[in-house]
Amino acid sequence: MEKHPSYEVLSSYLPIYPKAAGALFQTYNDLKYAQQWSDLELVELPGCARCGLKGRRPQTDEVLSIVPCSLSESLSTDWIRTTFRELGAPPHVYLAINTEDSSIVYYKISPGIVKPPL
Repeated sequence: MEKHPSYEVLSSYLPIYPKAAGALFQTYNDLKYAQQWSDLELVELPGCARCGLKGRRPQTDEVLSIVPCSLSESLSTDWIRTTFRELGAPPHVYLAINTEDSSIVYYKISPGIVKPPL
């Protein structure tokens, strides 16, 4: 991991949040290199014991918030509320759920009850 190009950007956060380090590393690399997001920035979320990410999809101006986590983690509604608060109350947050085979599934979470589009 130390020889990977993204390690320098992440190295100061990985030892602080070791349980979330793998999910952060995988998610950052997926967004930066596979999906080619721009303006990626790390955001500390101490109440969630991890770092989140903010950035832009290619050819968009909207800044999106992403929180990496593992499929094996148990998340609570309090944890999700803390995530929204620590990210500055964005309209939605994407959970980047990482699996053991390095797959990542992004779930869009919105506060409150949101009616699905027709």
